[in-house]
Amino acid sequence: MSNLNVKFVAADREVWEGEASRLIARTTEGEIGILPGHQPLLSVLIEGDVVVVPTSGERRTVQIDGGFLSVDKNVVTVVAQHVEMADAS
Repeated sequence: MSNLNVKFVAADREVWEGEASRLIARTTEGEIGILPGHQPLLSVLIEGDVVVVPTSGERRTVQIDGGFLSVDKNVVTVVAQHVEMADAS
């Protein structure tokens, strides 16, 4: 089974990159879940939490102030002005 390569990028730095089994985000069209094999997508994100589940299984919450989500060939990139990684939960 393949995984997602997820990258969170803020205006001034790369915040986190790693392999994940899924990602959940809120777009201007509603909540979306991304799994391996997802169709290519470019979407506008709203302010709030993005949940990523690394392959290690530890769910992580990332706070963003809005931004963009790109999905292509199991590569997911979240770009926002401000990105804050919360503690593992």
